[in-house]
Amino acid sequence: MSDTEPSSRAGLARTVVVVFLPFAAGFFFSDLYRQVNAIIAPQLVAELGLSAANLGLLTAVFFLTFTINQLPLGIMLDRFGPRRVQASQLLVAALGALIFSLGENQAHLMVGRALIGFGVSGGLMSGLKAITIWFPRERWPLANGCFLGMGALGAMMATAPVEAILQVTDWRGVFLGSAIVTAVVSLAIFFVVPEKPATKTPLNFSRQIQDLRRIFSDREFWRYTPLVVTGVAGGMSVQGLWAGPWMKDVGGLERDTLAIYLLANTASMGVGVALGGLVTDRLARVGIGLPKVLGASTVLFFGAQLIIIFELDSAGVWPWILFGLVGHMSVLAYAHLSHYFPLEFAGRANTSLNLVVFAGVFVVQYGMGVIINAFPLDVGGGYAHAGYRVAFAAALGLQVVTFLWFLVPAKSRSRQNDPPG
Repeated sequence: MSDTEPSSRAGLARTVVVVFLPFAAGFFFSDLYRQVNAIIAPQLVAELGLSAANLGLLTAVFFLTFTINQLPLGIMLDRFGPRRVQASQLLVAALGALIFSLGENQAHLMVGRALIGFGVSGGLMSGLKAITIWFPRERWPLANGCFLGMGALGAMMATAPVEAILQVTDWRGVFLGSAIVTAVVSLAIFFVVPEKPATKTPLNFSRQIQDLRRIFSDREFWRYTPLVVTGVAGGMSVQGLWAGPWMKDVGGLERDTLAIYLLANTASMGVGVALGGLVTDRLARVGIGLPKVLGASTVLFFGAQLIIIFELDSAGVWPWILFGLVGHMSVLAYAHLSHYFPLEFAGRANTSLNLVVFAGVFVVQYGMGVIINAFPLDVGGGYAHAGYRVAFAAALGLQVVTFLWFLVPAKSRSRQNDPPG
């Protein structure tokens, strides 16, 4: 055990309080902002007259700026540590939420949402980097799973709780309040989280760029990345936007019921990622590695999507619970890459993966809007059932292709650490 790892239960408890929870609060808002458009979409459409394509673009611009910041983010995390990086970026997110709350047209809202995406782009990566610094290596999958589960609380907040808040204010009030609390979380991270332990040899930028080339040329990286990209893109695109409109137009749900279904969906997501980390941790002890866990969960995710695509129970909540449970299991690959590459690569390895992942989310979420928009509205003014079916099936098709690629592993050109399993 290194001198940066907790050496006792008391030390671990303190680390959870002063490291894990502050970063989890930041990730809470990352997931809240990512998911909230699913519940406020009807108000945005009614107030601004947005088409499906415009709604998809407005929501997806979050992922565009999120993506653009990933490589600089990785370099900053490895050079300056997660505390200073996350605290400063959350202030940008708070500014974006303020602008969004004051926006009078689509352009204003896009600027605000773009700043939000940029500002929360380190929510997950900063937390994962902090875990590699302060938690024991053998507990990284479990800590990562719990961290993702905590972040899922933000996605849960963006469902029924936000719908309840909308009874006393409007979407502008939601974003104004979120801006204030996001700024408070930023200050908490800066003043509560301890400073990153100093490295023996300071990293220089040219070396960090060379290391990025090394990451992007590694075959093991490209074995996992396509599967994670399409899995996360499909899950986030549906949960973060299209699930709400689908439940209204296809499921015929009223707003109160719709909000409860979205809550059940995101709650199951939190349970799923936390349980995934726990199961992976336990199975690794008996020789069952991460590839088998990812393979099994991916097949289950295919099944959940097929149930929704073919409307086998369009008014039921259980397909959405299953979707949430298995829809984000592919993120366990982040822990695999943290193991696989040297510790000093952890920030850049995960943000390199995040770069490709969220570029995929932007394309898939906007693309689904374009597909849905290509079909005429139904008689009630909602989006066509066939549009949803084609859009969801297209996302699933991409996942199937990358799953087949994942099943044909190739030895890495260079292995710095033996990956588990």
